[in-house]
Amino acid sequence: MRRSQLHLFLAGIIVSLFLLVSAEVGFANDRQPNPDYHARREALAKKTAGVVVLFASTESDGPNDLYGFRQDDNFFYLSGLSEPGSALLIASAAEAKGDAPARAYSEILFLPPRNSIQEKWTGPKLGPENPEAPRVTGFDRVEDMGQLPNEVVRFGSGARPSIYTEVAAPGETSPSTQALAFLKRLNAYLSFQDVKPMLSSLRTTKDAGELALIRKAVDASVAAHFAAFKAVKPNVNEREISALMQYEWGKRGCERVAYAPIVGSGYYSTVLHYSDDDNVMKSGDVVVIDAAGEYSMYAADITRTMPINGHFTARQREIYDIVFGAQQAAMAAFKSGKSTMKRDDPDSIYKVAYDYINTHGKDLHGQPLGQYFIHGLSHYIGLNVHDPDDYNVPLGPGMTFTIEPGIYIPEENLGVRIEDDFYVDPDGKLINLSQALPSKAEDVEKLMAGK
Repeated sequence: MRRSQLHLFLAGIIVSLFLLVSAEVGFANDRQPNPDYHARREALAKKTAGVVVLFASTESDGPNDLYGFRQDDNFFYLSGLSEPGSALLIASAAEAKGDAPARAYSEILFLPPRNSIQEKWTGPKLGPENPEAPRVTGFDRVEDMGQLPNEVVRFGSGARPSIYTEVAAPGETSPSTQALAFLKRLNAYLSFQDVKPMLSSLRTTKDAGELALIRKAVDASVAAHFAAFKAVKPNVNEREISALMQYEWGKRGCERVAYAPIVGSGYYSTVLHYSDDDNVMKSGDVVVIDAAGEYSMYAADITRTMPINGHFTARQREIYDIVFGAQQAAMAAFKSGKSTMKRDDPDSIYKVAYDYINTHGKDLHGQPLGQYFIHGLSHYIGLNVHDPDDYNVPLGPGMTFTIEPGIYIPEENLGVRIEDDFYVDPDGKLINLSQALPSKAEDVEKLMAGK
């Protein structure tokens, strides 16, 4: 074999091995080191002081079909794994009590057996028989899914064994719903407690690795908004802008949208969750663009409002400046460890923004504008664009959230929202993660003019 042919042959083997290992591991685009996920599992074990059993999403889950499989948020938070149909068990350390012996902290990842026929459709999976599975996943033990019932019985010993898991609210389902019903049939004495509040508490504060992923989602989404500023013009369909933005953040590593993109012009700038994106934009109207990508499971959430012809009318500029002023007032009022998102709290940044809007400007009937600020000011972002974190605690270091005042006046076909993503650094300073994207009215007009 010639040297050039040998090089090509060896290169082909290396590429094939890389693709096979990558496929078997099932990692997302980026993944934090295994010790980060292990630390979260240990933290949850301390909170529960019991046994936790969680189930991953399956590949047949409906919402996952649009953009391919997406892992359950809580399962990913604890494992960093995108393997469908898997499960995990975490047992806190416990002293001997009655007939129950003492136990050390334990954790087990359960993987479904590999199915060669199914893998022709979905790609190679990591199997429980793989001796490298513990090293690859970072779990102390990796077992076949068929062993889960036995391990639940072993760790859940006692007269009334209780398992912490995702208990679905009435009318809802979770990846754990069917599996829990099966376990209940095996052991009628099992009871289940909802672990979601404890996980929400842990997820409220992001670690450095999570922040890095959120930054990538934000940066990619900011780039998409820059592209939109240049593309918005009269007689352009809203859907073109939505498609352009998805292309822009997609080529920067975002695997999917963080939520249904909103590109609403004219009257639809006043419709909060308008998602048809099918109108032709008209000169003299504004367009509200609320769109962002998701990078390795972590979401951004950014909104900008712009005049379709590149120039605000006097009235549009008046309303825009009020919304901008409300956001700036909320940012200025922020105090780490004291400020909250709640509307009825004396330290609420919502109240600061609402009061600003309600004391600046009037509608066409001379009434204050507060009635047109019809949504909350902030929400957490993370593994979900509306992360289910703890909204009862003050905002402090490690928390990531939006600040997004808005005014929506259907009578005038005029809606304005400005939304940025924020992080509180270890010193308590409020950091605008999306500040690279202009939001002052004059800067918006300059950017649209290509200046």
